[in-house]
Amino acid sequence: MCRPSRFAKVGSRSGQGVGKVGMDFILEGWTRQFQEEQELTELSEAEAFEAFAGYCVLSSYHEDEFNPDQFRMGGGDDLGIDIAAVVVNGDLLREADDVREAVEKARQLDVRFVIVQAKRSEKFETRVFTDLADNLVQLFGRQPMTYKRSEDVADLRACVDAVYQDVSKFKKGLPRLAVHYVSTGRTGDGLLEKKRLAAGNRLRDTGLFGEVEVVAVGAAELRELYRTAAEAVSASFTMPKKLPLPRIPGVEQAFLGVIPARKLVDRVLTDPTGGIRKALFYENVRDFQDYNPVNAEIRGTLQDPDRRDRFAVLNNGITIVARELTTAGDDVHIRDFQIVNGCQTCHVLFDQQDELTDGVHVNVRLIQSNDEDVIGGIIAATNRQTAVTEDDLAARETFHKKLEDYFVAQSESRRLYYERRSRQYSGQANVERTRIITRPQLTKAYAAMFLDEPAATGRYGRLKSRHGQRLFQPEHNPLIYYTTAAAFYRLEWLFRNKRQFWGYRAARNHLLAALKVRLLGDGPPPNGAGAKVACEKILNVVWHPLQSEHHFGELLSVVVAAQAEEERDRPGVLLSDLVRTERFAERVRRGALSLST
Repeated sequence: MCRPSRFAKVGSRSGQGVGKVGMDFILEGWTRQFQEEQELTELSEAEAFEAFAGYCVLSSYHEDEFNPDQFRMGGGDDLGIDIAAVVVNGDLLREADDVREAVEKARQLDVRFVIVQAKRSEKFETRVFTDLADNLVQLFGRQPMTYKRSEDVADLRACVDAVYQDVSKFKKGLPRLAVHYVSTGRTGDGLLEKKRLAAGNRLRDTGLFGEVEVVAVGAAELRELYRTAAEAVSASFTMPKKLPLPRIPGVEQAFLGVIPARKLVDRVLTDPTGGIRKALFYENVRDFQDYNPVNAEIRGTLQDPDRRDRFAVLNNGITIVARELTTAGDDVHIRDFQIVNGCQTCHVLFDQQDELTDGVHVNVRLIQSNDEDVIGGIIAATNRQTAVTEDDLAARETFHKKLEDYFVAQSESRRLYYERRSRQYSGQANVERTRIITRPQLTKAYAAMFLDEPAATGRYGRLKSRHGQRLFQPEHNPLIYYTTAAAFYRLEWLFRNKRQFWGYRAARNHLLAALKVRLLGDGPPPNGAGAKVACEKILNVVWHPLQSEHHFGELLSVVVAAQAEEERDRPGVLLSDLVRTERFAERVRRGALSLST
């Protein structure tokens, strides 16, 4: 969900007499700053370093913003795994339910598992690679696990099972595995290298992976990973045939031109791991639609030797909006940019890159602007030209702008930021990253609290489809959405900082719903004058650190009790599976009601 603030002097003196102690001092400083920015102040130094190291490593596989604490394991019986993530077709996931949905909707799968163990010590322990390989063989093996495991590990195993459920979808190869052992020491020790190679061979011998990467990350490597993570997405390419457009209000500069398709794929679309940069397309109202009739026709053009060189006149091309754009002759450099139109074209070009020749060119509209309203207008206009429904453009409706303004208008201590446009707060150092609430987060939290849907499965797209007419309607009171966001923010703080909440993130929606039930009772969202009274009752709790911890702590006991009841009927059932059932939701609801009486 967040990127660290980008400060100009990162590493600027790293070559001026900084020895081993200096490197540790810099990493400690960065970790403390990261801890403050992520509101992880209650974590121990070791725990904060785990989150920092995990953020640095995961950022090398996923370029968009994310909540690093969400991928941290909860503690004991974690098999030596501190951070775990599953990258499914470019999406960075952690919860089994999200992985299941991503696998179900995909026609083909490109999967990478990322595992991190992080230690603050300045010396690598050679046995870590051996132990971690043994544990991962258990985790990924197709037989039941015999090792004692935490709830987080059990959920990770459920992610693995979901990925391998239908091997016919691995058209591009088996899943890849990346294992990182992070320390503040130095790499290069001979015995460490021997153990690293042996661990890699052990994991390859399972036959479960198309590629295995086992890496030792020392202080120098970690510093470089952080520098890279702290930078916005950028790209450089040549564009000799470009035409500058006349001055446009709100636009610093704009060009029309063409770029060789190969260069577009290599210089703009491909991330450092060789995958497609999914983060570039979040402003498109539709994700890649696979090979529907339109995309199949684009593919057919590229595969036809007689037609592929006409691509520039057969395809509408793409639109790139960048916050920074510099040109020097034919050279172009863009930074902090999005491809706001052309998602389908780019995905087909990337998938069919072996078919591209020097004669295939793509039309490009290149726009530099930092004006949010101008950017919004460009996105809406370019997407309307592709037969997208008005409902798909809801992010640009007046109500969402109203929500954004309402959130920001609160007093500083209660201020939150509604992100109606992806990455709209990118680079704004005065905005606390943990106080940014995205539209998908707000949608799921609102459905849980005020639509009585804490067990609703699926991610944002499914909820929007199911409850579109009950969400973000012009007549709705913004206060109710702000109240939802405040409860979400406080609960996330507890997940990050209070040990008793670790391992229960899967029950987030049930805790939000239970808080509403406990304070307001059953029933639909309040309306009219009653809305202010009801919402203030919730807000007075969630903005009070001690009261919020007390209330959510008691509600967590309700969740734990409901889980225990279910386990008596279904021994070994995972919390991540329980939270998707109406029966579990009803148990929690009744428990919350009993507290309110």
